Amino acid sequence: MRVALLGMGSVGRGVLQMIGEKDLGITVTAVADSRSALIDRDGISIEEVLAAKARNGFCGDKAISAMDVVTGSAYDVLVEVTPTNATTGEPALTHMLCALERGRHVVTSNKGPISREFSRLREIAVEKGIQLRYEATVGGAIPIMHTLEQGLAGNRVLAIFGVLNGTCNFILTRMAAEGLTYEQALLEAREMGYAEADPTYDVKGIDPAIKLVILANTFCSHSVSLEDVDITGIDRLTNDALRLAEEQQCTIRLIAEAIPDRGILRVAPRLLPLSHPLVVEGTLNAITIETDMAGEITLIGKGAGSVETASAIIGDLLYIRDTHAGRHSKTA
Repeated sequence: MRVALLGMGSVGRGVLQMIGEKDLGITVTAVADSRSALIDRDGISIEEVLAAKARNGFCGDKAISAMDVVTGSAYDVLVEVTPTNATTGEPALTHMLCALERGRHVVTSNKGPISREFSRLREIAVEKGIQLRYEATVGGAIPIMHTLEQGLAGNRVLAIFGVLNGTCNFILTRMAAEGLTYEQALLEAREMGYAEADPTYDVKGIDPAIKLVILANTFCSHSVSLEDVDITGIDRLTNDALRLAEEQQCTIRLIAEAIPDRGILRVAPRLLPLSHPLVVEGTLNAITIETDMAGEITLIGKGAGSVETASAIIGDLLYIRDTHAGRHSKTA
């Protein structure tokens, strides 16, 4: 199976590294970063590409672009992991639309296109008889999409509750454990690389809300958007609130929840018993799925990281390899 990879940040490099180390039956025929690209229909040298990127910041020829890879190279699956605007979904949205229109499978970790244009992307994939896979958009290494679509096939999903943002969870964990103020815990998260210089998307609950939209669109019969989510972040949470929670043998976590039958789609701090399965610590993510047959199932795992995200992407690639690539492989 031939793969073209767009994006050479930590996730893209992690994907290449794992493909290079494992015998997966995958040939990488093209790669691109924001300023260069490399195309070889017979397969590139992953070791040489990673070395070039580390040495000079370029993965290939500066005269070749990511769109050249999408429209002109030979691949069966496009892996789209470029830095992308979460509001517009670009440039990943355009890359994905072009690949799908060419009849190529798409695997992505980009939340913007999936949360904004899920119905449009899925319709094209269905029309072309190809796969749109996006396991890595929610929960990092947690196989939530596979669980919803394959593992729980036949179940009706009644609700989903989750801790979907590692930055917020780290801040809340440190505030509760050490009595840090919100500002002190945020500073520590920045120093450890868990929070961006501008943490707005995380601490105001926008990032978990985007992930909630993706989850809801995966298991709901109707489409929802970010505007449908009631969002409250953790940036106004006080130590007093956490102390009061502790006195009740509880703590506070930022919970994303979707309950279709009750019209609930929200992200907000919630009071939870210390024994609750969603009370995970540090940067862990946790997701509880409530179903009609299987009851409640909770998945816990690492929600970020280059190799952890690569795990989700490679899982999607192998699903396509084993179920679709042989039947739909292209010659150009």
